[in-house]
Amino acid sequence: MLRLFACLLLAASLSAETPPLVFQEDFEQGRSRWEVTDEKSWTHRFVDGNAVFGINRRESDYKPPYRSPLHIALLKDVTADDFVLTFRVRSTRDTGNHRDCCVIFNHQDAANFYYVHLGAKPDPASGQIMIVQNAPRRPLTNNTRPVPWTDGWHQVKVVREVTSGRIDVYFDDMAKPHLSVTDTTFGRGRIGIGSFDDMNDFDDIRLYAKP
Repeated sequence: MLRLFACLLLAASLSAETPPLVFQEDFEQGRSRWEVTDEKSWTHRFVDGNAVFGINRRESDYKPPYRSPLHIALLKDVTADDFVLTFRVRSTRDTGNHRDCCVIFNHQDAANFYYVHLGAKPDPASGQIMIVQNAPRRPLTNNTRPVPWTDGWHQVKVVREVTSGRIDVYFDDMAKPHLSVTDTTFGRGRIGIGSFDDMNDFDDIRLYAKP
């Protein structure tokens, strides 16, 4: 019931201008539509009868070309420029101020992409919208608001408009962005979920985008 209520609230937050639904995933049929950076670090499993896809360890065998998230699962054969992405996420290990999840978007290659780092305690490397551009990640925002992680499920929404450069990120509160910035560096690219170096379960992913 709580899962249904959360999904209804998320659906209600989508505006009339939201592009059409092009991808959805509840992991009930597996995780074959996802490409991960380290197979050892990801597990498809059932929790209380519900299928989830998640990160099972903090360390990773993946070595990115520049300092950036270690745990990444990218959609196969799906790219987008303007989009709205929604999903549910749950932190599965209480690492205190280090709790985080990441959303990767407008991904060109392993050295060029945006990601939002939803870290519990903000600093220049945590709790910010970040860019990786042939160099170690750097923040595009100067956020000082903590991300209110708990042990339960949370709702995330990312809105991207390439022409205007708009990037809005919502966490639980779907009426007011937790993070916002304007940047036009990257256009159409791949989209993914993950974490810098923490553990999460993901579910109920919806991608709304132009064809």
